Amino acid sequence: MLKLTKKADYGLIALKHLTVVRPQSASAKEIADRYGVPVPVLSKVLQKLARAGYLSSEHGTNGGYRLAGDPHSISALDVVRAIDGPVFLTACFTESGEDCEHQDRCNIRDPLRRVHDGILGLLANLSMAELAADADTPHANGAAANGHSQISPARLPVLSS
Repeated sequence: MLKLTKKADYGLIALKHLTVVRPQSASAKEIADRYGVPVPVLSKVLQKLARAGYLSSEHGTNGGYRLAGDPHSISALDVVRAIDGPVFLTACFTESGEDCEHQDRCNIRDPLRRVHDGILGLLANLSMAELAADADTPHANGAAANGHSQISPARLPVLSS
């Protein structure tokens, strides 16, 4: 099953929150309490995102984390990669591509490559600004504010050969 790690989930939750409350900052505890996530795990995720340049941290009583860049230029894929590293659907799509012993006779590599590229494309084209636009407001394509994100069919990748 293909799914994001909990850490990646927490990173996306935190960046969406910080995009919505921008330019204010928020502490790891504030964010963790609001969304019911463990503070120690979220703290480590926020530190990774700060090291990657997506957040700035402020120390002191009123300190916390603040979005460091334009939310339109931070993609969901950027966040996932900053937390988990490269994203691979199967072993044949690793950086070396040599992790699969069936590589020479595989009959699904090319179709799976299109799926892999499509998923990466969707994540790359979903900005924090778009995620934040779904916060308590109707989506631009008319979706109700029900907490579910909708992606416009025009943004879906073409998976044909």
